[in-house]
Amino acid sequence: MTEDSVKIAVRVRPFNQREIELNSSLIIEMDGPTTLIKNPKDQNDVRRFTFDYSYWSYDGFETLSNGVNIAVPGSKYADQTRVFSDLGGLIVKNANAGYNTTLMAYGQTGSGKSFSMFGYSPNRGMIPMICEELFNAIEETSKTSPNLQCRMTFSMLEIYQDKVHDLLNTKTGDLKTRFNPKIGFYVEDLLALPVQSYTEIETLAEKGTKARTVAATKMNSTSSRSHTILIITYIQINKKDNSEKRSIINLVDLAGSERTTEAGTS
Repeated sequence: MTEDSVKIAVRVRPFNQREIELNSSLIIEMDGPTTLIKNPKDQNDVRRFTFDYSYWSYDGFETLSNGVNIAVPGSKYADQTRVFSDLGGLIVKNANAGYNTTLMAYGQTGSGKSFSMFGYSPNRGMIPMICEELFNAIEETSKTSPNLQCRMTFSMLEIYQDKVHDLLNTKTGDLKTRFNPKIGFYVEDLLALPVQSYTEIETLAEKGTKARTVAATKMNSTSSRSHTILIITYIQINKKDNSEKRSIINLVDLAGSERTTEAGTS
């Protein structure tokens, strides 16, 4: 059995340099899964919203000598590992069970979507940790279930101004989105490369990330202006009866959700 079909989490990050220079006020609090938003003009006006998870990543952390952020004792800081444990672990679990699964990050430019999804070395995000866990699962399966053969393919695309681009094969130009009654929506001629290790996925993801449409905006100097989707097809084949279990894992990093006039985007 899978967990609930949809889980929603919110995360608050530290102020960036722009917000510090503007003397911004902190109006967010978190209490367990509940996020509280205070009216800056009336501290008694508090709105409460309850989600599956509310992650406090504003303060309460220290940076180790290797650059990794960890919670200081007694703080409620949610680091990258905790976010992965709650959300990324479910992706891996459902993929192993043969279910299609999607992880999506949504928010305005500069809200920390790419940090949570991709991370910035050495604070790895959910995407690299999910990929690593999948290969750990394959290695464990090879030891415990010799009749089960696993293989994986990797694709990476971006959607920018309503056009689909293959980030691993930039020579293809605009790609077409099609629909098949058996498999649903798919991107025609999207490159799907076989991968046999996490290192291979990491190398391909770095290549694709460099090809993303990135531009400076009023809200973030290095903002991705496109929706980015990493597609992992995870196939498990039983050698005894030739049965196949297939899972498509979509890892989605959306572009900023704010009005373009506010961010100076196009």
